[in-house]
Amino acid sequence: MSETQVSHFFRGKTLLLTGGSMGIGRALAVALAREGVNLVINARSGNMLRETRELCAEDGVAPKAVVVIVAGDASKAETVASMLEAARAIGNFQGFIHAAGLLHPGPYIWELSSADFQAVFAANVMAGHQLIRCCLPDLLSKGEGLAVFFGSGAAEKTQPGIAAYCAAKAAEEHLARQLAAEAPSVTTLIYRPGIVETRMQVQARESQGGAAKQLQAVFRPWKEQGQLMTPEQSSAGLVRLLARDPRRLHGGNWDVRDL
Repeated sequence: MSETQVSHFFRGKTLLLTGGSMGIGRALAVALAREGVNLVINARSGNMLRETRELCAEDGVAPKAVVVIVAGDASKAETVASMLEAARAIGNFQGFIHAAGLLHPGPYIWELSSADFQAVFAANVMAGHQLIRCCLPDLLSKGEGLAVFFGSGAAEKTQPGIAAYCAAKAAEEHLARQLAAEAPSVTTLIYRPGIVETRMQVQARESQGGAAKQLQAVFRPWKEQGQLMTPEQSSAGLVRLLARDPRRLHGGNWDVRDL
């Protein structure tokens, strides 16, 4: 097996994937499907999810994978329940990858509305909790499974303009560590995807609000100096990470730049 292939632990199995409509989530869906991993992909936009599903089927020589879309808010129990139901229908449910996230960049923390603050925590933290709540009974009954949470270096920083995101990523990473401790039979890990050219990067470079200039001073040079990875490069890092014995990953915080 080459290092670009996923472990036999996942080929032919079914995973839930949030954030599958664009960016790293879309690239990851395509990469996993082409390795023969069945997927239930989620995001708010059904049209963009359908585009992702079409991309997953483009490579005619790839192992066939079933890709089902479930549009909706992953921070809502009913959305994740629908995802799990679809995964059970496909069969061989093996776990989830939580790649969805939200930034709302620009304002100082006191300028950020309650609705926007809650939306950032909903996408990053509450959705992660709903995935745990819905999926863990099935995975624990199997005695194995996978739970991947997308972390960020922002979890360790204080960056004006993305206060809610920094706090949410810190909470999400700790949630993952808590799950690793409480459910040791389920392989749980944090994946930090690196600095990637995504919608979040565009939003930060074009942000508005009291802290926008401080934020732009950090994000714009990454683009100008060619330091940004593509979503495909970042997602390939996670696929390579999963190519070996996944149990060795349990409880770890893995950064694509260290791979």
